[in-house]
Amino acid sequence: MDMVDALLRQLGQAALQLVLQPYYYIAVLFLIFQYSRQIRLERQMFAVRLHMWPRLLGKALMMGLAAGAVMSVAGVFIGASLTSEALIWLWAAAAVLMLVRVRYLCFAYGAGLLALLQWILGWTGLDSQSGTVGEMAESLAGIDMPGLLMLVALLHLIEALLVRRGGDKLATPLFLEGKRGKLVGGYMLQGFWPVPLLMLVPGGEETASLPWTPLLGGDWSGGWSIVALPMIIGFSELTRSMLPADKAKHAAKGLLLYSICVAAFAALAAYVPELLPLAAVCSLVLHEAIIWRSRAVESARSPLYVNDARGLRILGIVPGTPAAAMELKAGEILHKVNGRRIRTKEDLHAALHENPAFCKLEVLNHDGELKFAQRARYAGEHHQLGVILAPDEQATYYVSAGPGSLLELFSRKRTASRRERSSAVSAGD
Repeated sequence: MDMVDALLRQLGQAALQLVLQPYYYIAVLFLIFQYSRQIRLERQMFAVRLHMWPRLLGKALMMGLAAGAVMSVAGVFIGASLTSEALIWLWAAAAVLMLVRVRYLCFAYGAGLLALLQWILGWTGLDSQSGTVGEMAESLAGIDMPGLLMLVALLHLIEALLVRRGGDKLATPLFLEGKRGKLVGGYMLQGFWPVPLLMLVPGGEETASLPWTPLLGGDWSGGWSIVALPMIIGFSELTRSMLPADKAKHAAKGLLLYSICVAAFAALAAYVPELLPLAAVCSLVLHEAIIWRSRAVESARSPLYVNDARGLRILGIVPGTPAAAMELKAGEILHKVNGRRIRTKEDLHAALHENPAFCKLEVLNHDGELKFAQRARYAGEHHQLGVILAPDEQATYYVSAGPGSLLELFSRKRTASRRERSSAVSAGD
């Protein structure tokens, strides 16, 4: 009972710390900015709203809370000696790196960089000097870097599970530039989850002995406590050649392999400190390898979301429309509408107007097999059919290269580039 009472008391104190710290709120504000920016992009490109940012935010918060609970339980058995001071260093490193590249927000880069700095400082002796520099060096030297890298591995493991479970539901269709300048369809898969962690750490007022031995060892004779560590995890993938579900599986596999490798090197560094720089390099290089792997796969494959002689390729489905009711899918091809072959958007418009009360579709599915769909059409329904088609020569907007740094992210007002065309046709039909 003493152990249970101590755990409950420490959990209450850690929860209060979590409420008082600003990091979780910063993560929520970042999510609001990202999701509202995404919806503005959808409306600008397709004149429709495919997502609602409050719903995306609510799901992200709920999934983040669940992930935090799972990781907090796992952290009890890891025994990382992490403190609020280590959290400040990690968030500060992430903020500085974001000024260089937005994608460096991932804590894999911050933790890897801090581990290398700690190793380098060990050769300089700055942590023994007086003054501000000496105090900062001493603070950095006191961080449990193997524990921090193990935390990064756990975060990516949870991220892999979240991406595998629902990464395709976070996909946004886009018009993108192809290899030869021609516009093609694609998807941006992007998700972020604020993860509030309550981590068991050595040192503190509680002296009840633990009934287990933590993985990373450490000195628990001086008591223990639970500290609040608010984190954020997220991923961003771009595909021109895969269905969103397939791209999510591909990304999840890379994240899973990354988490296993970093966890293994972090555990080794905990018992063999000389391996810390190797673990740090692993955190940095292997995360870059995930990105290189994704880009290499995309470069080797042909674009999927392009129109061809068989018909018009479906890029996306507008929720609540006849297309959604008929269960049309992104990547399928509109072959015939009301018995008429479809090769252009003008063909589609003409075929739909031949029978304004009913539509019968012949669609080629992902395997190239013909399937039939039909449905009555009702007055006042949003859009004529509710499909977003792959771009043609009349497409108005496309997405150019994203902002590289944090300053560019907040200063860039326009989310899509406009093509120089004399006329344009809406992307939604």
